[in-house]
Amino acid sequence: MDATCTAPPRRRLADVLAVSVIGLFSAATIVGRQSSHGESDWLIFDVVVGIVAAGLILPLGRRPVPSALVLAALSTLSPAATPPSTIGTLTVAQRRPLRIAILIALAGVAGHLVQRLLRPVEGLSLPWYAVLDVAVHAALLGWGQWTQARRALVGSLRERALRAENEQGRRVAEARMLERTKMAREMHDVLAHRLSLLATYAGALEYRPDSSPEKLAQAAGVIRVGVHQALDELREVISVLRDGEIEEMPGGRPQPTFEDLAALVEESREAGTDVRYETSVGPVDSLPPATGRTAYRVVQEGLTNARKHADGQPVRLVVRGRPGDGLRIELTNPRSDGVPLAPGSGTGLVGLTERVQLAGGTLDHGVTASGEFRLHAALPWPG
Repeated sequence: MDATCTAPPRRRLADVLAVSVIGLFSAATIVGRQSSHGESDWLIFDVVVGIVAAGLILPLGRRPVPSALVLAALSTLSPAATPPSTIGTLTVAQRRPLRIAILIALAGVAGHLVQRLLRPVEGLSLPWYAVLDVAVHAALLGWGQWTQARRALVGSLRERALRAENEQGRRVAEARMLERTKMAREMHDVLAHRLSLLATYAGALEYRPDSSPEKLAQAAGVIRVGVHQALDELREVISVLRDGEIEEMPGGRPQPTFEDLAALVEESREAGTDVRYETSVGPVDSLPPATGRTAYRVVQEGLTNARKHADGQPVRLVVRGRPGDGLRIELTNPRSDGVPLAPGSGTGLVGLTERVQLAGGTLDHGVTASGEFRLHAALPWPG
């Protein structure tokens, strides 16, 4: 099927209007030529050339260069082809590179000069006709190239806007992924410690069923309170991360800080872990809050791992630091060959390493030559 038949209605209407307008210009040219020069013998020929030239406007949009060359050739025969040839030159200048547009413009200039030689115009010398011919085609060439450059600029700006929009979408996606990562890290740090404490008390109930009713009730009460605390902390973490704030918990309760280390150690001792805590820290008031929170998480993760993988073994915690020298945290505990108290995914230390690196510090962990597991963190503390 012909492409013209399948063209959208608006496109067909635009083509009909274009051909009609060009046909009217060609007819006006013929009438003006006949009235001013009395070339009645050329009337039928001009009408035929004008019809053919107007019809070539239809393929001009799909094949501008061949159509413009044919129109330039027709312009040598009759002034009726001048309006369509002008449109052809302008179309090529708007859609093709400058080199091709110049060649088409030169073809149009040559065609009109030949027409002038075959059918002279009274009252206008050949040199002046040539000047006007070149000026008109130069104007068409400049107009077309300006339109092409403007179209390219608009397309470039549109592409940049689309790329910026896509980039914004990518940044939003990355922000969401970062938020999910924060949520996973906070949930691990908060709940792993709490659940390991519950596992310790539950293990005591399982392996010491002969304990007195008072001790059993006390352990059950601790488990009940710990479960409520774990649920509250989970709810707080989710609500905090949903709001995009991690500096302060709902209700105005702040995140754990460096000053909460003593309470964390005491909580582990109450759960049965022998923690030997040594500290020598300078003025805590000058410690950056982010460094304090990171230090708390390091100790929390170290005590949790010791309780899960070496339950019943003593833990030595050393915290030293001062402004300008940084903050050093070291946890050591003997390895246990028994079954872990609670299964671990192995991702806690990975997330902790990333947290410490984001705070500007370093984290090392591994088994020493003496067979102990060692966790060491170095955090910045500006002077």
